[in-house]
Amino acid sequence: MGYIMELRKFVGRQRLQMTGAGVFPVRDGQVLLQRRKDNGLWADHGGAVELSEKVEDAARREMLEETGLIPGKMTFLGVYSGTEMDYTYPNGDQVAIIGIYYTCEDFSGTVKLQAEEVTELKWFPLDGLPAADEISPVSRQPLYDAAEKYLNLKK
Repeated sequence: MGYIMELRKFVGRQRLQMTGAGVFPVRDGQVLLQRRKDNGLWADHGGAVELSEKVEDAARREMLEETGLIPGKMTFLGVYSGTEMDYTYPNGDQVAIIGIYYTCEDFSGTVKLQAEEVTELKWFPLDGLPAADEISPVSRQPLYDAAEKYLNLKK
């Protein structure tokens, strides 16, 4: 059981500040997104950073767990925080996320979803992302920033 779940035993559903790590795998002008099981929306591959875990290690762990892909070199995208990163999970758990995001073009392995948390994995063109209301709220701005970064590189 993870650190956040341990804290939930004491604080219930009230808002916790949580550090999250996320990755956007990018290949041939496309980004791999997951459809989350809990809210049915498209999102990055990520999750909570465990106690004393390095953020980059958490991002690598989450990408492997959720996609089956083994990340190589990852590129720092940004840190996202503030009210736009406040989120209430479908089960009622509230979080204020400090999200640290990466992009990753260097990966190996075969795409395989983690059925416990993910219902679908799909490659989207960077200039053809899902509609805003189909993207998990805390993934939206980081995803837009990742797409903009790659699309600007092509110009």
